[in-house]
Amino acid sequence: MVQQERAVRTRRAILEAAAAVFDERGYEAATVSEVLERAEVTKGALYFHFSSKADLARGVLDGAVTTDGVRPHRLKLQELVDVLLLLAYRLPREPMLSAALRMSVDIEARRLFGTRWPDWTELLAGLLAEARERGEVHAHVDATETARILVCAWTGASVVCEGLPDDYDLTSEVAKLFQLVLPAIAAPLVLAKLEVSVDRAATLYADMPMARLEASGISH
Repeated sequence: MVQQERAVRTRRAILEAAAAVFDERGYEAATVSEVLERAEVTKGALYFHFSSKADLARGVLDGAVTTDGVRPHRLKLQELVDVLLLLAYRLPREPMLSAALRMSVDIEARRLFGTRWPDWTELLAGLLAEARERGEVHAHVDATETARILVCAWTGASVVCEGLPDDYDLTSEVAKLFQLVLPAIAAPLVLAKLEVSVDRAATLYADMPMARLEASGISH
């Protein structure tokens, strides 16, 4: 068990190092040597977990499709909002996420590995479908179409914010995005109950360690 836990930690350290290097230098310019130096592991340890730089890139992309830190909510629409708000809050703080976004918008990396936008669309469409079954959204809302538009809008906001002055914050922009689009999605009684704010994103982020423990079945 100890050896297995050590292997999991080593793999995670390698992925985080790779993400940091990809984020700083881009996939093409990054080297395995830089990843080894950043992760402080041997070449053998790296190749035990990943067969190549391309394999590292796929691991980073796969790790970016996540609901980590989002607790189940009685309103599935709130759960969807929480997923995208928390992702916006985490993006500038976690190289794994920002590296995945960088590779997704880079033409060469996208040609090699594709993107995980279809996975994000599927994830959000699942939440929207559940919300529709519970009567939380308007009857005309198409779960897959709406999910795809949300992925497009969220991604566009994240790319544009990178080129704006520092006083433009992605979490704030995503909150404003939701404030604009939710009236077209949510049933009126549900809309009034939804919490969409930067403060909620910060609270979710602070709660992530406890949420992870509870998700793993460990209580305090």
